[in-house]
Amino acid sequence: MQVLSALGFDIIFAVMKKYRKRIADSLLLEKLSYMGAVLVRGAKWCGKTTTARQIARTTVLLADSKRGAANRQLAQQRPDRLLAGTYPLLIDEWQEEPSLWDAVRSLVDEIGERGMFILTGSAVPPQVDEEDARRAIRHTGTGRIARLTMRPMTLWESGDANGSVSFSDLFKGIDVSGASSKLELEDISDLICRGGWPGAMGLRGQMARGPAREYFEAICETDISRVDDTLRDPLRVRGVIKSLARLQGTQSSASVICRDVMANDVASLTEDTVYSYLKALTKIFVTEDLEAWCPNLRCKTPIRTTATRYFTDPSIAAAALGIGSDELLGDLPTFGLFFETLAIRDLRTYAEQLGGRLYHYHDKSGLECDAVMRLENGEYGLIEVKTGGDALIAKGCKSLKALSAKIDATKMPQPSFKMVLTADGDFAYRNDDGILVCPIGCLRG
Repeated sequence: MQVLSALGFDIIFAVMKKYRKRIADSLLLEKLSYMGAVLVRGAKWCGKTTTARQIARTTVLLADSKRGAANRQLAQQRPDRLLAGTYPLLIDEWQEEPSLWDAVRSLVDEIGERGMFILTGSAVPPQVDEEDARRAIRHTGTGRIARLTMRPMTLWESGDANGSVSFSDLFKGIDVSGASSKLELEDISDLICRGGWPGAMGLRGQMARGPAREYFEAICETDISRVDDTLRDPLRVRGVIKSLARLQGTQSSASVICRDVMANDVASLTEDTVYSYLKALTKIFVTEDLEAWCPNLRCKTPIRTTATRYFTDPSIAAAALGIGSDELLGDLPTFGLFFETLAIRDLRTYAEQLGGRLYHYHDKSGLECDAVMRLENGEYGLIEVKTGGDALIAKGCKSLKALSAKIDATKMPQPSFKMVLTADGDFAYRNDDGILVCPIGCLRG
């Protein structure tokens, strides 16, 4: 107990309990303003329930140790009584009683008000088979229940990026040259291993990496089996996730991953098993695909339409491989892969904040673009993610110029901006070609 006191845990917990504003705050309010209900989905521990509680006036808990069992029974017998309260009404861990989905939908239809319900829950569905789930949920909720995906915190949300460069300004053509960043490679490496988990905020060193390690263990031991009530071997799960960590940011097939796992971690494995594991990891938001962008081109270069697979947070990959920030810094090519995952995590959220989406580009000539941020009005920006250094920045600029030159300007606009996003660098600047070179420590949506 003296050790705990010496570490100042009371102070740490006080820091952890202080709510940090999330980009999802405004997105949730916006969706509630025009829809009857909103489903907030995403990885465990990313802050879904905490964010929803900032807005909800009534909270119904379905997994709570004190009231969960009684609430689940009431949901089965008298859902109208369970769902009576001041709106917005939060149903936490709604999937513990799937029939509530249709109850919510029916009440939205009957009452006809906006902003009635918020549904949140673990990314892990309850232990029911798929046929039972299909019977329990008769309607998709289209037109009544909006969806909002939350991810671990961006660097802007966690307070590690200063936000001096906003994508909103970039789409408006505002010059952001000279914006500064104080983050160095050592800082980025620490942030990769810590991740964007709210529970890790305010912690340092080994303690900061604790939530990611615990999350990885939970995935392997229980979560991946609970998603469809299929028992999976934790050893094989570890092998697959470690393989994904080595191959993150690629379009590797199940067969490639299978061979990698058998070469490094597990003696025997089938492609069907790997495919099953990959599907389950996506369902619980451990991994998230980045879809391909298909622009109008001057030439008829075939475009690869395969999605690129990333971890929801780079700390999962670090935990899987058992590496810390110092080890990551000692291997810069590997650091680059992890940094790309960090960048994609943040860029997805910034894109959604602006009402857009993030894509990637890859054609059969070998030309690639790590990220394409596209808005609903058709405007878009091209982003190459590089660790830093003159050679890598020059390579990124070359790719951006080549892709921009391929785009058919008679059928779609030219990009609103072209950016090389770097891990280090003291400030943002434009090169002679007008391409913005910007450190990630400057960014916000």
